[in-house]
Amino acid sequence: MGRVQDKVALVTGGASGIGLSASNLLAKEGAKVVISDFNVEGAEQAAEALRTQGYEACAVFLDAGNEQSIIDAINFTVEKYGTITVLYNNVGLTNLQKDLDVLNIDLDEWDRLMDVNAKSVLIGSRYAIPHMQKAGGGSIINTTSMAGFAGDVVRTAYGASKAAVANMTKYIAAQYGKDNIRCNAVAPGLIMTPAAERNMPQEVQDIFAKFNALPYHGEADDIGYTVLFLASDESKFITGQTIQVEGGHYIGNPSMADFQAFLAKVQGK
Repeated sequence: MGRVQDKVALVTGGASGIGLSASNLLAKEGAKVVISDFNVEGAEQAAEALRTQGYEACAVFLDAGNEQSIIDAINFTVEKYGTITVLYNNVGLTNLQKDLDVLNIDLDEWDRLMDVNAKSVLIGSRYAIPHMQKAGGGSIINTTSMAGFAGDVVRTAYGASKAAVANMTKYIAAQYGKDNIRCNAVAPGLIMTPAAERNMPQEVQDIFAKFNALPYHGEADDIGYTVLFLASDESKFITGQTIQVEGGHYIGNPSMADFQAFLAKVQGK
């Protein structure tokens, strides 16, 4: 208990999945948490659930594609708790119907994903950093994605936007480290949030599992605990880094899974 005692954290996209896990863990380890989400009803329910357990949490509406909405969420946090010392930029969108290959991608969708996935990180950090400077320091944590480190047949804008977040993390860390402000990112692989379980066919899950080094998929808390670590003083000498939490999916030779199947076949297993 108390790993982030008395820190003030704003979590974007905190009503469900990874953001909800991070919000719960931060609150249970002593932070005052503002859960922000476009689904403000869900954010309010999450905050109320924490308050009934004796933790400090509240909710606020956030449209990550709207600069003023981001500013309002930061101002709400500061007005409520006096400062902001942890910012978790977690909002991210993808659209498999419009975010296609380079020849077929919807260019309006490109702009939308860049705004929500990348520009929101810039805006959130831009308006949180002055409060962190006044507080004597802080930790900014960004959700990028393994899609930002490897090519794919679709989701061109998503991958590009997440690559931008990973590199922006380094720039923020380099520019504001002397103010005792750290900035790190977490890059999830496939995380079986409730939404992923609802929307991802078992066949697709099996494709991912084939290439994982570990014999299971990730869960929201696998990212939540990484965020908790990066928000805490346990990580006080870590900045500008992206921690890849992906079950070893990307560490092997891409032919390894098929080669293992071939060996099993010739060995009669």
